[in-house]
Amino acid sequence: MPTVAASDFSRNFGKYQDEAISAGVINVTSHGRIVGAYLSAAELEHFEDLKRRERKVLMIGELDDQTIADIEAAEYGAEPR
Repeated sequence: MPTVAASDFSRNFGKYQDEAISAGVINVTSHGRIVGAYLSAAELEHFEDLKRRERKVLMIGELDDQTIADIEAAEYGAEPR
């Protein structure tokens, strides 16, 4: 992944915008550490898809009685109804 200083990135945005199309992601640094990144449209779409597919973590105490009963009644390998 290409890395560029924030000052250079801001001065030459058009160049890095074009470079992101082929590189996918350009890391932007300030004082030697990554402070952000510029994503190509394809990488942004991929990131948004991953975010949509993230699993939600539920605490047992937050589940209603019906959901707990459904989990307890579930059979391994059985097709969902």
